[in-house]
Amino acid sequence: MTQAATRPTRSTRSIGWVPYPLVALIVIPAIAGSLRLVELAGGPHLLPANPRITASPVPVIVHIVCAVLYAVLGAFQFSTGLRRRWPAWHRMGGRVLVVLGLAVAFSALWMTAFYPRVPGGELGHVFRLAFGTGMAASIILGFNAIRRRDVARHRAWMARAYALALGAGTQVLTQGVGNAVFGTSELNTALMLGAGWGINLAVVEYIIRTRFRTSVRARTPVSVIAA
Repeated sequence: MTQAATRPTRSTRSIGWVPYPLVALIVIPAIAGSLRLVELAGGPHLLPANPRITASPVPVIVHIVCAVLYAVLGAFQFSTGLRRRWPAWHRMGGRVLVVLGLAVAFSALWMTAFYPRVPGGELGHVFRLAFGTGMAASIILGFNAIRRRDVARHRAWMARAYALALGAGTQVLTQGVGNAVFGTSELNTALMLGAGWGINLAVVEYIIRTRFRTSVRARTPVSVIAA
């Protein structure tokens, strides 16, 4: 095998590895969402029936489509190489992500407020309202921060919003393990939902405090251009 065949391409090196595990985290929720869209379009019913969705499908469609696009496009916003090589792409992508992210958050809040209650009881309902509101607030605060050219706060708030958006991916793991170990009670369902969001926030707060601040201090504000 030649050296050229084994050496990473320039585009691969410029993107880095960070986006790929983020995209991998949402594969299962994205597949489930896609199957639900197929069902709503008149295709086969491959998931358990959900009358609340078929009765009012528009919020679900908005949520699924925007969530998948937000998760995939947002993952590449964390690529330092892309930000440096194609800053215009980062700016344009950031603007699109603000719209997608707010659509994800507000459609989730709409479904939580107006659809019949889902497993998780009152505690799960509170978690959904709190974290949906937190995602919307984080996007707005991040957008306002970059308008003031406050790069550090912009990155921190946008990272928090993205972490909350990826909660469904982590909840596949927390609910799978939690149900196997502790059973499928209403309280456990709610706690495992909250654990998914909580784990993501804990990880992103660690990254913000250890890596983001160092990275921003090492560069001038003009070198990091965002939404």
